[in-house]
Amino acid sequence: MEDDALVKSPREKRNFFMLTCALFLAYAFFGFSDSTRGPALPRIQDDLDLSELQLGLLMAVNSIGYLVATSFTARLAKRIGIKTCMIIALFVQACSGVLICFSPNFELLIPSFFVLNIGNGMLDISTGVIAASTFTKRTGTMLNLAHFFYGAGSILSPIVSTSLMAARFGEQLFGWRYMYLIILSFALVPAILAFIGRLKKRDYDKNKTGYAVILRKPTLWLTVIVLALGATAEMGIIGWLPNFLERTFSFSGDRAALYLTLFFVCITLTRLVTGPLIDKIGFINSLAIATAFAGIMVVLGILLGEPGTVLLVLAGIGIAPVFPTVMAVIAKLFADEIDLAMTAILTTMGVIMIPANFVIGWIINWTREIFTASHGDAGVGMAFQAGYLFVGICCFGSSLFALILRARQKKLRRIV
Repeated sequence: MEDDALVKSPREKRNFFMLTCALFLAYAFFGFSDSTRGPALPRIQDDLDLSELQLGLLMAVNSIGYLVATSFTARLAKRIGIKTCMIIALFVQACSGVLICFSPNFELLIPSFFVLNIGNGMLDISTGVIAASTFTKRTGTMLNLAHFFYGAGSILSPIVSTSLMAARFGEQLFGWRYMYLIILSFALVPAILAFIGRLKKRDYDKNKTGYAVILRKPTLWLTVIVLALGATAEMGIIGWLPNFLERTFSFSGDRAALYLTLFFVCITLTRLVTGPLIDKIGFINSLAIATAFAGIMVVLGILLGEPGTVLLVLAGIGIAPVFPTVMAVIAKLFADEIDLAMTAILTTMGVIMIPANFVIGWIINWTREIFTASHGDAGVGMAFQAGYLFVGICCFGSSLFALILRARQKKLRRIV
């Protein structure tokens, strides 16, 4: 890693070590906080008496907050610095824990989650730019390692969040409100480390092109679609897998949370061990193969019913490389304008994910009436299966557009 950072003096080494720790811990916190949503959603739904359509709306609002943040973070970073943006993002997430905890109803919970995802979007851009610009060698390996920490946080999150929601302080049940307050307060740890470390200004802060130029590149739009569909599938599983298992197969909350944890185990271990393989066979080839595998696992898992639940977990193997590998693609194809490219890609991805997140809830809500009319109570589970099938469709779509991107880059002789 020292070769990547081009550090020489002991002081520079200490700074690099501190910032690397802050970066990896930020990814771990991101995964930890993002994955609390799955176990929390059924409790939020029951506590506030929400429909699946309202849950879909809540997740869509999450994407809007993410979208807003990604649209301005690069511009803000040019004024105050990318490291400062990362620190602000973490403080915003810590503050959102207070807002979520004390939101008395659904109407106020929506803006609270919006604030949380403002922090998420800022954190995604800032950590992504810092990591992709720092790890210029063994890019696939190092970015998958960075996202390994995201997965490590995600593994712990379902178990810890479920335990916190069931914990009591005297007669007071923590529930989902205090669970969010406690977990989101951990954002302060990487924020403090980032504050202590010092980051030199880098060339990526000086954009050589503008948005008008970069948005005319077909390669960028193909990359957007690959990432958007892959990320929609990942967020769909994170947000809906526990609810799917509880409503379809009557799993307990603890058991459903365990399966989500196993899903993140697959993601984390895959990112830990496949980085060198991805560097060897190519980033775009890896994306096409991995997302196709994930789609097959999701569809087979749904068709097999409860025995196929393990396949839904194994879909994490195919979903794992998507985000870090796309970041590696951006670092290689848009090296001279990485902050602009990352902002354009993640912002556009957010636009696509808004209706995509809403669609899952809409499919479930719409098919519930149809299936319950013909199959009674069993129709509820069938409706959730129909909604979850959308995740598999997104995986196959991501694989298809990865192949199209590969064909274009092969024609341009720029396969990465």
